[in-house]
Amino acid sequence: MPEVLFPLDSTKAFTEQELIGHNRWHPEIPPVATVRPGQTFRVHCREWFDGAIHNDDSAEDVRDAPLQIVHALSGPFAVSGAEPGDLLVVDILDVGPIPQEDSGPLAGQGWGYTGIFPKQNGGGFLTDQFPDAYKAIWDFSGQQATSRHVPGVTFTGITHPGLMGTAPSAALLAKWNEREGALRATDPDRVPPLSLPPLPDGAILGTLTGGDFDRVAAEAARTAPPRENGGNQDIKNLTRGTRIFYPVYVPGANLSVGDLHFSQGDGEITFCGAIEMGGFVDLHVDVIKGGMTMYGVSENAIFLPGIVAPRYSQWLAFSGISVSTDGEQRYLDSQLAFQRACLHAIDYLTRFGYSPEQAYLLLGAAPIEGRFSGVVDIPNSCATIYLPTAIFDVDVRPSADGPTRVAPGQGAPKATF
Repeated sequence: MPEVLFPLDSTKAFTEQELIGHNRWHPEIPPVATVRPGQTFRVHCREWFDGAIHNDDSAEDVRDAPLQIVHALSGPFAVSGAEPGDLLVVDILDVGPIPQEDSGPLAGQGWGYTGIFPKQNGGGFLTDQFPDAYKAIWDFSGQQATSRHVPGVTFTGITHPGLMGTAPSAALLAKWNEREGALRATDPDRVPPLSLPPLPDGAILGTLTGGDFDRVAAEAARTAPPRENGGNQDIKNLTRGTRIFYPVYVPGANLSVGDLHFSQGDGEITFCGAIEMGGFVDLHVDVIKGGMTMYGVSENAIFLPGIVAPRYSQWLAFSGISVSTDGEQRYLDSQLAFQRACLHAIDYLTRFGYSPEQAYLLLGAAPIEGRFSGVVDIPNSCATIYLPTAIFDVDVRPSADGPTRVAPGQGAPKATF
């Protein structure tokens, strides 16, 4: 086993550990360790809410989830010799739930969760259609996931870190805050907001204290969106065997990782759409000197996808076009087309006995494939969702016999307001 450079004790909160991680982006957050190019090491990761979501049949914890504390990130890890302008090469060698802990109160101890976040607390891709809080608990058996809240399905997970990236420079951080602030100003009262401003409340900044903590907390960027440094990209194919090339903006690169997922569908459409878990990730790092200019990779990460995707051979695909639910024509709106494909898949699954919320949770958690299929034929973009048919206990393909209904079980818990 590689050396564990960021250990976590499951009996302690994230802020009470031997090493303290962080939940904001800022160039001055001190690294927890320094690694050398060519080194392999293991990192323990807490699930993104640090244990705030429980293995029960209530969704009040999702309704009240403390968004100000996310994401609980392990790191940063400085890489010797890495300088601005280089590319940091990161190989994901292994990733999985909390080792040797197959039961317990923390996500990753034999179970994980998916949540539909309420519109007032983050929302999701389909928040106008699903404004309330719901939750599904998934049990792990090897690489397989099942749920008492979404019965009749079993699928192979595609474990991956939802979030990994390098620290921004001061100039890049200022650019983030300026452009995201300008976006918020266009509709400052929108729910959910158009972007998340710096928020000192709940900030975790490694070993920073006193005046340095206060100053950095007031400037640091939230970790919710993906940005030039990688960040919260939620790409399900960043699994074992992946090689990622990150731009380096600060000396040492300062790599951080977290938000581990047992499985996820393309898009993570419910916002907390993956199966969230704590766990471990084994990384190998190297450096390409001058790589940002050499390859023109200056404001984005590129990657070679992993080699352990679940193997499904048959799919049922749903399409959507850029026409709103009330019939308004939009011009090549691929985002709307993808929403419509999701809604069509959800509506279809209700014919088999699932509630709309169960179907929505399933599309976020199962390894569905999402694609922008046509983006040039005015005025309609076409987007598609591919649903693996083998994950269902019944045959979900259309036939003259009609749909076989699945007993919905207890259903997905809903929070009351």
